[in-house]
Amino acid sequence: MECCSNSKQTITLNVEGMSCNHCKMAVENALRELNVDNVEVDLAEKKVLVTFNKSNIKIEDIKKAVTKAGYEVVE
Repeated sequence: MECCSNSKQTITLNVEGMSCNHCKMAVENALRELNVDNVEVDLAEKKVLVTFNKSNIKIEDIKKAVTKAGYEVVE
């Protein structure tokens, strides 16, 4: 049986299109709707660091939320 601490995962996404605090808030709010544990947006580096419970949330769901907010996740 897997312990709950093993279900936490942190990923960094490269996100294009973010340029201001409004963009930062839009991405943060979109991801918080998924009930992620933590979101950190770095506008200068165009990166979003997300910590989440991988047993409840899929990486694809996180990417879709960012895209739905109007930004592009790049590999």
